[in-house]
Amino acid sequence: MNVLSLPAGYRRIGGVDLVRDRRAMLAVNLAALLLMALLFVLGIFWVPLSLRFRSGMGALVEGILLLGAAALYMVLHELVHGVLMRRYSGARPRYGFNGLYAYAGSDAYFDKHSYRIIALAPVVLWGLVLLLLNLLLPRSWFWLVYLIQILNLSGAAGDLYVCFLLHRLPADLLVQDTGVAMSFFAAES
Repeated sequence: MNVLSLPAGYRRIGGVDLVRDRRAMLAVNLAALLLMALLFVLGIFWVPLSLRFRSGMGALVEGILLLGAAALYMVLHELVHGVLMRRYSGARPRYGFNGLYAYAGSDAYFDKHSYRIIALAPVVLWGLVLLLLNLLLPRSWFWLVYLIQILNLSGAAGDLYVCFLLHRLPADLLVQDTGVAMSFFAAES
């Protein structure tokens, strides 16, 4: 059940605010950094960095390309969230960036199943796309694509954290995700 207004008999039972809750924000960001470091080390075993370093204009062009690809990835990641929010609720999502997180948000209320799909679809979709690119493109492109994959997987730490929390919440749960804050609602007993 995905709805635009909270049904009668539902009350707020909790939530996550990754901007105001410093403890949750630090935990999620620490997990993201640890995952980033682990993936970086694994990448070094796959394609050594010594094959990657360039100097001069080549390095500058690659740096600009990496920054552009990272920005494009963040937009596409949030777009997947937003497209699914709209598909499940019919309501137009809103997009933004608060200085720490890019986000897609909605005033709609999503059931657990729908929200899990909304939360995890970008990391799965782009993870597969980036994996295929890494397998199909020449080895010289590995680090450019793999660094975006690291951004994909580590950047999904907040989505994974919320999905972990959902696992322990009631089956009739509704989630409202306004961007970087999620509120959880359940039927009163």
